[in-house]
Amino acid sequence: MPPSPPSSPTAVPSNNRAELDAAGITDPVLRAGYAACRELNAVHGRTFFLATRLLPAERRPSVHALYGFARHADEIVDDLRDGRCTADRAAQLDALAVSLGTALDGGPAAHPVLAAVADTVRRYDIERRHFTDFLASMRMDLHVTDYPTYADLARYVHGSAAVIGLQVLPVLGTVAPRAEATPHAAALGVAFQLTNFLRDVGEDLDRGRIYLPADELAAFGVDRGLLVWCRRARRTDPRVRRALAHVAARTRAVYRRAAPGIGMLEPVSRECVACAARLYGTILDEIVASGYAVLHRRVAVPARRRAAVALPGVVRALAARLRTVPRIRTPSPARGA
Repeated sequence: MPPSPPSSPTAVPSNNRAELDAAGITDPVLRAGYAACRELNAVHGRTFFLATRLLPAERRPSVHALYGFARHADEIVDDLRDGRCTADRAAQLDALAVSLGTALDGGPAAHPVLAAVADTVRRYDIERRHFTDFLASMRMDLHVTDYPTYADLARYVHGSAAVIGLQVLPVLGTVAPRAEATPHAAALGVAFQLTNFLRDVGEDLDRGRIYLPADELAAFGVDRGLLVWCRRARRTDPRVRRALAHVAARTRAVYRRAAPGIGMLEPVSRECVACAARLYGTILDEIVASGYAVLHRRVAVPARRRAAVALPGVVRALAARLRTVPRIRTPSPARGA
């Protein structure tokens, strides 16, 4: 695993203490673990982190923990700078799965991030199979480089994205029966992931991966060779543009399927999720506005626009909090899968 961040009480920055206090997290090691997760979210998940700020303070640490674990696993798979071979990465993922199981069972956590996510799982009774499915998709990244059809890609996306929505759902809370909100939460996770696939086509290609269905690309006359040529030539071929427009249209359809789930959430959580959906939607807008020039540059939403998208939700989120009594969750005893 990557080196562990410090686990002393001084590792917790002041801007995180209020959230941890609100959540009733007092153990110094746990506080350091949650602080490490928050830092991962702030640095690597700027869009998601901005939306998380609209949640009540007592719920934010758990969302940070879930993101932190996902990022921690993702770094094992995707950090190509350290020269590790595929077998080493696979061994690290296996070790991570064992360490997570130990932490979830109430044993010692091998990494501060694991301490935080295990605490969150117990606080909100999150199903452990979601983490199993997530790690299965991370293992796919070690040997799968292409997806022949959308059905093949969907199997990967279930573990890499849909289950993230399912992990977060208990933290957000629902006013409808959770089973009714579940497919919408999964769909929103998928929509976010498909958006990332579009934005990161060039970077993923550098890692040897294409997260776009090969048969659908072929329908527009696109294959790996053409994508590589566009990447190197810093050009966007019209065939690629049409193929990516097709993917963008399907992604917007997934957002529409996810949308009814927002109203099923507890009022204090709705604006966070609505904001995240709007922010990720602006990424799609920027991709379209760029002429789908994602093969030779990373499309980003300007900070001013992100703020403008998020700002209207701040007032609504604050109003919802004023009408709601804070809900503090305490961990339940560790139990088997």
